[in-house]
Amino acid sequence: MRPLAFIDLETTGATATSDRITEIGIIEVDADGSVREWQQLVNPGTRIPPFIEQLTGISNDMVAAAPPFAEIAGETLRRLAGRLFIAHNARFDYGFIKNEFKRLGIAFRAPVLCTVKLSRSLFPEHKRHNLDSLIERHGLTADARHRALADARLIHQFWQKIHVDRSSDDIAAALDAQNARPSLPPHLDPSIVDELPDCPGVYLFYGENQLPLYVGKAKDIRQRVLAHFAADHSSAKEMALAQQVRRIDWIETAGEIGALLREATLVKRLQPTGNRQLRKNDDLCTWALVDAGAGWLRPQLLTACDLDFSPRTSYYGLFKTSREAGDVLRALAAENNLCDALLGLENTAPGKPCFGFQIKRCRGACSADNHAPANCP
Repeated sequence: MRPLAFIDLETTGATATSDRITEIGIIEVDADGSVREWQQLVNPGTRIPPFIEQLTGISNDMVAAAPPFAEIAGETLRRLAGRLFIAHNARFDYGFIKNEFKRLGIAFRAPVLCTVKLSRSLFPEHKRHNLDSLIERHGLTADARHRALADARLIHQFWQKIHVDRSSDDIAAALDAQNARPSLPPHLDPSIVDELPDCPGVYLFYGENQLPLYVGKAKDIRQRVLAHFAADHSSAKEMALAQQVRRIDWIETAGEIGALLREATLVKRLQPTGNRQLRKNDDLCTWALVDAGAGWLRPQLLTACDLDFSPRTSYYGLFKTSREAGDVLRALAAENNLCDALLGLENTAPGKPCFGFQIKRCRGACSADNHAPANCP
């Protein structure tokens, strides 16, 4: 059996690049089966939010006299070196450990195993795989929750439990599936796989210089980036791109619309060679509802650079061209018996009903009885 390290962290928040570790719990399991436990409070150098204090029971007073991570980095590295890094939602714990070492100029790497993914693979019939669900489902003994060593013990118990309840072949298959690594371009650092976030945003592929080769958007950055390299054997375009990539950067966004707008902005500004189609598109636009007076609202077409995401502004859709935007608005008008004239889709004389009203498709918002505002067509 290879040496193992079951690890859990308590932190000041959920963002590894800005939040800090407050407690580390590690259970070392050697190849001969011997076990050692280690727990250490850490001074994060910043305030612990009240919510986190309540959740973990670790207060600002408790960590005030604790050493900062820099003082225990050597001990932490010694306990993790040469071991399989096992954690529940391992991207979280591994990300925090990597960032703490990175601040000290240390490049930490370790093979990683996530017990959330392992549980999903071995027990697909269950929907929930958090630690509380594992405690209930497998009868694990919980001395405490949300303390580092106590949660590390739960992960260790789960590991022991599956080796009793499941066959070695099932476990091996689940481990092989999780440890399968995508084929990356030869010039990329393999650790990038563990760093890519699984959230919406944009990603940038760079070659030999500081100008990006390609800018892309994604609902899931990690999944989309890896899809590029999974397809490089079947697509000449992806193969050419993969051979040039030397570095990957990314920007996380709040959602898909944010990713789409950020992509458009970056492509226009940076002009990457791999985004020819989007570079030609100068008409990215959306419909906004604006005040037409007298309590009326009407749609106005805005380009992407004119958008203001204040809560007072309502937008509908994001379109590649004004023609596409107009087609969508016409379809909505026809479906809901709206007035083409008041929507700005038809020019009519003031006070004269639109053509749709004459053929009984418009409900009559443009007729004199409805008192349309003077600045509406």
